Amino acid sequence: MSSELLPPGAAIMALTRTGLGLAQRLKKILPGARTYGRAGRVDDADETFGETTQHLRHLFAERRPIVAICATGIVIRALAPALADKRTEPPVLAVSEDGASVVPLLGGHTGANRLAQAVARATQGHAAVTNASDVAFGLALDDPPPGWRVANPEAAKGVVATLLADQPVRLVVEAGDARWLTSSGASFADQGAVSVLVTDRRSPPGADELALYPPVLALGVGCERGADAGELIRLAEESLAEARLAAGAVACVCSLDLKSDEPAVEALARHLGVPTRLFAAHELEALTSRLANPSETVFREVGCHGVAEGAALAAAGTESQLVAEKRKKTRSTCAIARSRGNIDATSVGRARGRLTIVGIGPGADAWRTPAVNRALAAATDVVGYRRYLDLLGDAVTGKALHDSGLSYEEERTRLALDLAAQGGDVALVSSGDAGIYALAALAFELLDRDDDAAWNRIALKVEPGVSAVQAAAARLGAPIGNDFCTVSLSDLLTPWDNIVRRLRAAAEGDFVIALYNPVSKRRKIQLALARDILLASRDPQTPVALARNVGRDGEAIDVISLAELTADKADMLTIVLVGNSQTRLIERGRGRWLYTPRGYEPKLSRASNNENQSN
Repeated sequence: MSSELLPPGAAIMALTRTGLGLAQRLKKILPGARTYGRAGRVDDADETFGETTQHLRHLFAERRPIVAICATGIVIRALAPALADKRTEPPVLAVSEDGASVVPLLGGHTGANRLAQAVARATQGHAAVTNASDVAFGLALDDPPPGWRVANPEAAKGVVATLLADQPVRLVVEAGDARWLTSSGASFADQGAVSVLVTDRRSPPGADELALYPPVLALGVGCERGADAGELIRLAEESLAEARLAAGAVACVCSLDLKSDEPAVEALARHLGVPTRLFAAHELEALTSRLANPSETVFREVGCHGVAEGAALAAAGTESQLVAEKRKKTRSTCAIARSRGNIDATSVGRARGRLTIVGIGPGADAWRTPAVNRALAAATDVVGYRRYLDLLGDAVTGKALHDSGLSYEEERTRLALDLAAQGGDVALVSSGDAGIYALAALAFELLDRDDDAAWNRIALKVEPGVSAVQAAAARLGAPIGNDFCTVSLSDLLTPWDNIVRRLRAAAEGDFVIALYNPVSKRRKIQLALARDILLASRDPQTPVALARNVGRDGEAIDVISLAELTADKADMLTIVLVGNSQTRLIERGRGRWLYTPRGYEPKLSRASNNENQSN
């Protein structure tokens, strides 16, 4: 089975080491899958979780496909209180640890059976599919292939019952390619008391008729800059209604690439539940001879003689025809083309480019946020410093990787913007948090400086990560529990005089100070200079933490005094945390901790006194 037919982003849960071995095998065959291990038992999965029931409910609420390698009873008891609409619930499978039994428990209408069959093939086990039509005919009439819609899912039960009774079911194909039906094990006929109608017509199904909408319509749109989304949606609905066409048969909303960042176009696609596909002006201009309403005015403005009609025809293919010529409202246009076959929306035109700038934290899987994991799973291209991509491991398997050396930040960022402008779904990777001394600021600087029209049309997003200062503080205890600041000692991009001024201000303000980039091969004196500036106003015994490679192999944590801080004690992989006048080093049991009080002591003392007085 093609991975394109499987629901993406599965969460594969393992409660034991044996289960994790199977989870890692299944991850290789399931698109965008992540492994989850029970904390304390299975700590080297992609992510860990604490309480099994709560984690199952959390994944279910997020509509994530779930492959739980555990007993079915665990899953049933966890999810039973959350069950509601069977047509929106995600696929949920229970799999035995040896892979012999694969049980689709929920989500038969959202791909659970296909998922179970794929898992069973990988494990050479048995998919315990109980849906009658899947078992008998190898198809689910209420769970058609991607792009297809079911007009009246409740009618599927009667059709399946008739087929199982070996009674004739009439199949009428008015539009699209229905070979997934005709090549199945189901025996359809030219006549029958019940029927399956494959159509793009806008008409209510008959009493004993299951209506399926194939993805055969391309909805082409154009609009002025900032056009009202409601106007475009109404225009599209009116165009479909006038042509007596079903919205369920629309495969995609398509337009000129100049319109890729128009909120109205995106809103229409969301309204119809289909993707947006875009074409360059020269691609649409090549279809001028097929347009019903070519416009010289449009050509002068955007470089092609028709946007709505041209985009619809381009998406529907060479043998398509306009079934609804261009209609116009105040600031919007719409046209509809019908394909002779099915439209694979993923293979026509291109999507709006997306760039997500992600912080991967220190590199450990457990410290990478779910939002970053989702961005990496969705990405077609991942751009980053070679070492950071290596830290991601399996999370970027199968992606187009674009790596470069440490000092090529601008080249990497420009490449990421260019790939997104070409329609890619791109993740630009920084360690720690992308917005702290990292690539997010550079990306926005390039956007501000270059004002590139293609870059300006991409969808841009920043996902935060665990920063070096957070990671170091967590290992040490709570050294930044009160006001703190960060200062980079690198003077490659910031004049040293500015750095000195900031250090003095931080020292005067009694901030805990996190020093980034303390030492490099070419910069040996800055850390000592910073120490001397701080010693002018801080006790020489002020605790200083040196945290190197936190969250990675070779992690090292040390606490010294400010007077002992020298350049040989740090490098570019070290973050230096300098305490303030309140920061304390304590030893409790075998633990050695650094913390900065938040100011609770007076409150705690008062509460204790009040309690004593009341007693």
